[in-house]
Amino acid sequence: MAYLRRAAAALIIIMFQLLSLSNAHNITKILAKDPDFSTFNHYLSATHLADEINRRQTITVLAVDNSAMNSILSKGYSLYTIRNILSLHVLVDYFGAKKLHQITDGSTSTASMFQSTGSATGTSGYVNITDIKGGKVAFGVQDDDSQLTARYIKSIFEKAYNISVLHISQVLTSPEAEAPTASPSDLILTSILEKQGCKAFSDMLKSTGADKTFQDTVDGGLTVFCPSDSAVGKFAPKFKALSAANKTALVLYHGMPVYQSLQMLRSGNGAVNTLATEGNNKFDFTVQNDGEEVTLETDVVTAKLTGTLKDQEPLIIYKIDKVLLPREIYKAVKASAPAPKSSKHKPKNAEADEDADGPSADAPSDDDGEVADDKNGAVPVTRTSIIVTAIVGLCFGVWLM
Repeated sequence: MAYLRRAAAALIIIMFQLLSLSNAHNITKILAKDPDFSTFNHYLSATHLADEINRRQTITVLAVDNSAMNSILSKGYSLYTIRNILSLHVLVDYFGAKKLHQITDGSTSTASMFQSTGSATGTSGYVNITDIKGGKVAFGVQDDDSQLTARYIKSIFEKAYNISVLHISQVLTSPEAEAPTASPSDLILTSILEKQGCKAFSDMLKSTGADKTFQDTVDGGLTVFCPSDSAVGKFAPKFKALSAANKTALVLYHGMPVYQSLQMLRSGNGAVNTLATEGNNKFDFTVQNDGEEVTLETDVVTAKLTGTLKDQEPLIIYKIDKVLLPREIYKAVKASAPAPKSSKHKPKNAEADEDADGPSADAPSDDDGEVADDKNGAVPVTRTSIIVTAIVGLCFGVWLM
């Protein structure tokens, strides 16, 4: 019986590994099979777009051959500008050859990675797909006077509802995508925050001097979680009560010294270090995802990602709905039992003076410490998931024998 249980446990592990691998793809290997796409393939890797494509579960890549790539390479664009242009060729939806000819009303527009990263303004990162006469399909950047500049040639690779790689005739580009793009070291983080609706958080960075730490980290990879101006406004009185050291630590707590795309955050749960992490001062929080929703849990407060403000690897900036409160500064929320009542009464002013920099002085309000509601994200049912569920059920049946 013990042998059967060990075998069942091993089988469960193997099946879950197979399930996670079933949706994996590698755009570099797919394109490497045809040398006509070697230049396009090279620049997907050089701009790190290949990594982002491989992380996403639903994607369409509009590939161009070597001769078509010459149209942008001959203009001497920087690598960052080439990334923007090629981002228009990565659609964040699935379009196989069959779906191209079944578009409702014969035309649709879909977001590209250029749009989803926040680099595009308005709808300039959307791509128009139109089924034209003679069974042909054309593509064009939506804000480029609706010109359909490229034609569908053939399907290179398809894995239904996961990844589709299509050959199109010309490079999709636009004046906005071709605009000079600053290198990461030239990006002024506080200026970006102020332009993206995070002026209050930018002021916190500058007032504590933490802006220099954030800025110096950009080139090596930086992920910033920016609380909305309204969230910072509500928290301002508590922030003012902190010591200078705790103010700096709290602000640094909103940055990670690595680049973490949205897909990377969605693909894994667990504790992550921050710019405030140092030695025994962990200053970490837990990333949790449920379907499309990503939350950050500090044991004091749970904040939700509400949008991506800037995504230009190695820098990415997210907006969150609450200020992150580290447990090293604040008391952790104890859900199991109510806080004990003190038997001694102190004058209100004395309490404030004594604990101004301690946990209780800045303990979160009901709003700050609220626990996230149960999620109800829908999970698609596939043949693979049904089979795995059946096998797992069988294994647990053996385990319980």
